[in-house]
Amino acid sequence: MKVTMFKNICAMLALLTGFVLFAQNPLATSIDSAKIKVGAQANFTIKATVKSKDKVNFPEGKLFGQLEVLESYPVDTVKKGSTYELIKKYGLTQFDSGRYVIPRLPVVINNKTIQSDSLSLEVSNVKVDTLKQKMFDIKPVASQPSSNAWVWWLLGALVVAAALGYGIWWYVTKRKKQPAKKKADERVVSPIEKATEQLQNLERKELIKQGAVKEYYSELADIARMYIEEAIHIPAMESTTTELIEAMHNATQKRKMLLKQETFEQLEQVLRTADMVKFAKSKPLEFEIAQDRSRIETTIVVIDRSIPVNQPEEDTTQAWLEAKRKLEEAKRKRRKRNLIIAAASVAVFLLAFYFSFTAVRTMLYGETTKEMLEGQWVKSEYGVPGITIETPHVLKRLDAAAIMPKDSYALFKDMAMFGDGKPFGNLYIAVATLNLKEPKELDLGTAIDGIIKNWESSGAKDILVKDEEYRTPDGVNGKRAYGTMGYPDPITKQSIPVHYDVYVFGQEQGLQQVILLYKEGDEYAPKIIERVKNSIEMKNLNPQQQQ
Repeated sequence: MKVTMFKNICAMLALLTGFVLFAQNPLATSIDSAKIKVGAQANFTIKATVKSKDKVNFPEGKLFGQLEVLESYPVDTVKKGSTYELIKKYGLTQFDSGRYVIPRLPVVINNKTIQSDSLSLEVSNVKVDTLKQKMFDIKPVASQPSSNAWVWWLLGALVVAAALGYGIWWYVTKRKKQPAKKKADERVVSPIEKATEQLQNLERKELIKQGAVKEYYSELADIARMYIEEAIHIPAMESTTTELIEAMHNATQKRKMLLKQETFEQLEQVLRTADMVKFAKSKPLEFEIAQDRSRIETTIVVIDRSIPVNQPEEDTTQAWLEAKRKLEEAKRKRRKRNLIIAAASVAVFLLAFYFSFTAVRTMLYGETTKEMLEGQWVKSEYGVPGITIETPHVLKRLDAAAIMPKDSYALFKDMAMFGDGKPFGNLYIAVATLNLKEPKELDLGTAIDGIIKNWESSGAKDILVKDEEYRTPDGVNGKRAYGTMGYPDPITKQSIPVHYDVYVFGQEQGLQQVILLYKEGDEYAPKIIERVKNSIEMKNLNPQQQQ
């Protein structure tokens, strides 16, 4: 009766940690030795019971978990009545001591994948005569760069990008301001001759036949603006259409040029059409394009004929230069203002990003381990029998009903679970107390195996297990398991190294657990774990353990 009850308790402990027993399947796994020396070989066997026509593919690879595959032996076949037993053997080894898990391996039978059972293998050190073997000092711990280094790289990249953008803008702007050097043999032509030649060259390009209407109108408008700027001496190239027409009215009045209102209207109509083509993607018809070209040619001729021949050029030139200077000065001020606004915006963005990074990061990813370590800690007691532990935050009560199987309530009188953080996150701390209705001796090793099975079913791989007896400062005996494992990142699916530390105690009618997890590479997480485990306290309910 006692043996039966003990088996039931062990089975329920496995259920508590998520260990699921599967129905019978055609696979069976075994290992010739559960313990080997470092570098020795253990023979791992997978047996598949199948029919004669079944196709079976056994797993292959250089590593099974953290165990190295020395040799993959040929498949042996044994006929048993109407079925066949296919036997596949592997030679496994490991050159580091510890407790290793042979993970569940996929075996494909008729295009259906079946997982084999996992097994554990303990690798022990070979005793070395230290009197003859030369000893060396332990190497110092290598420093790990801060996980927040990428923030400074990002800030530096933004600053470099801003500086590079400003340099390109400055270079292009300065280059535009440099006047083109005249060739030594370049002949001097009048504005009307230059405009006429440019219009002829524009027609030779046949841009309309090529469908380049936007390019055609852009050159046509530039030809008209350039002629007006050179002939009437107003800053036509930098002005908008409205500013250009207004400046022409003022210039013609000062120079007493006899231009009809029709001339201004035709010029304005063509320039606005060009603006619509360039910015609003308007597309005039072919006859409208021909009319606009004719209007520009006629307008240029009319303006040129209206310019007084004997009028002194000094006054008009001076007025033109003064107007152009004022326009360029206004543009410089506008560019300077835009540059200041852009620089201020970048500076505000960088400062806001820097100062709000901590708040945003805390909201998305939680508090950093450095902040946890340096913050105010909380010492509190959890569960019954109580476990007193010091942590960066108060552990929150977890919903045991959502974690425990419903049929397990018949064996337990009380269950309490508390935790902080996310399992397999940056840092996870959990405490659990489970009280049986009847006092029975508990197998702490079975409880640890159940926890490891639960991690494995959750996706953990390459679990390295090392265990030892543990005794609290209060004299409570327990068991400690520690090591590393790989857990898939939920986004990148790449394996993330995770360290774990598990403490299990069994007193009277209960089982007490403390589980600590943290990601590898964190500078402050090991210090937090060390402080937490050194703070574990519980009342000794079995005084005979102190003997």
